[in-house]
Amino acid sequence: MEAYNKQNPKGKLAVLGTTYLEPLGVYSKKYKKISQIPDGTTIAIANDPANTSRGLLLLKNAGLITLKKDFNAFSDTKDIASNPHHFKFKEIDDTTGPRVLGDVPVVLIGNSIALASGLHVLQDSIYHEKVEQDTKNNVNVLATAEKNKDNAAYKKLVKLYHNKAIQKFINKKYYGTKVEVNKPLSYFLRLVKWIYRK
Repeated sequence: MEAYNKQNPKGKLAVLGTTYLEPLGVYSKKYKKISQIPDGTTIAIANDPANTSRGLLLLKNAGLITLKKDFNAFSDTKDIASNPHHFKFKEIDDTTGPRVLGDVPVVLIGNSIALASGLHVLQDSIYHEKVEQDTKNNVNVLATAEKNKDNAAYKKLVKLYHNKAIQKFINKKYYGTKVEVNKPLSYFLRLVKWIYRK
């Protein structure tokens, strides 16, 4: 969305509200816990900028690597500050994650792709994203043209999305893998201001 607004200054989008997080997960057929991954293991991560940085943040939060202070949404493996376990990184098309799971010891897979392949991020991954500071960028939002950001009917969509009956339906349909994020708009805007200050 940030990139879109920069490329379309006359047609900017505005956030109406938060919806859910689809957790990125660490999967393995060889290891049952993140702590079991041995030194020198190859880890497959997505090869597109947004998901590469997202995957590295997940590995950082798992305690496997550290990242440079200026790490951002466009960073990649060159921005790893320390790799004490000497992991090797194999960049793949993120849609192929489930298919390479048998060939690569550890694979990072996004929830929608995992779910389509019969994997449940909250049950089958050995580590996954949670709603926290480092995952704010990955929260899905309802957005509209900036000129419509104060439209009462559009704002009502946010309330409807978080309605208990609708959440019950979403949880059942997606097996609880779309983690509801019902945060005030300020939760998201603080991050946007921080990005633009940088």
